[in-house]
Amino acid sequence: MKTSHLLELLLLGAIWGASFMLMKATVPSFGVFALVEVRASLAALFLLPVVYFTKQFADLTANWAKLLFVGAVNTAIPFCLFSYTSVHLDAGLTAILNATAPMFGAIIAFFYLQDRIGLHGVIGIFLGFLGVVVISQDNQSTTPVTLIPVLSALVATCCYGIAACYMKKHLSGVKPFAIAAGSQVFAALLLMPLAVYTWPNVSPDLTTWGAALILAVLCTGVAYIMYFDLIAKVGASQAMTVGYLVPVFGIFWGMVVLGETLSAYAITGGSMIILGVMITTGIVRRRRKIPSL
Repeated sequence: MKTSHLLELLLLGAIWGASFMLMKATVPSFGVFALVEVRASLAALFLLPVVYFTKQFADLTANWAKLLFVGAVNTAIPFCLFSYTSVHLDAGLTAILNATAPMFGAIIAFFYLQDRIGLHGVIGIFLGFLGVVVISQDNQSTTPVTLIPVLSALVATCCYGIAACYMKKHLSGVKPFAIAAGSQVFAALLLMPLAVYTWPNVSPDLTTWGAALILAVLCTGVAYIMYFDLIAKVGASQAMTVGYLVPVFGIFWGMVVLGETLSAYAITGGSMIILGVMITTGIVRRRRKIPSL
């Protein structure tokens, strides 16, 4: 990987890692549904011109029903769940839990796509979820860890796994920006009634609106463009390694901006999750061939 590509990968990790800090800062003023509506709507407005100028609009309209499902499972539901989690857990811990998405993806792909997991995958999944158990015992973090927000984050990452498998099976020939923009458009449409009903009586201040704008445009719109640009330059497997950087930057932003601290539980459990994901996705493998299930 060239130095320029590595720097782009690091920047993308920093941008996506900042999203957890921004959610924690904005959810209390907007509420869960209103914030996700703002995030999805502004991201859609940012991405739709990209779809138009890259001549991918036909892919979006032709696959609207499938993109409606992706919008629900890959954006609306997980964004809401992570927004809820961010209120109750430290941003760094939320970023760590976000890293479990590839493990759910592997499990769902085993049943839905008949993909093989292999013994290394089973070990990685077990280790990762054992790390979640360790984190759930944490009572030393800046924000005490409770079970429901942890489960909320896990359901969100499970949704990511479902969406990834669905897109692989049903949208593999669809252009990437059409998928990215379509998911935001339909997520915004799906959430609009809930957002209107729960819209805050007191409008958030300009600082909070600015943070929401950064979350929508930079952490969603620009991040999608950078991610697909990296896929085109270095391939999907190397671009996906950004998933290992997101928790690192999520922890970094939480500590530097929000003054969070990591407990021994968070460090131990987080390390187990990251290692488990690396084993599951094949980054860390034993040298000899391991039989598949």
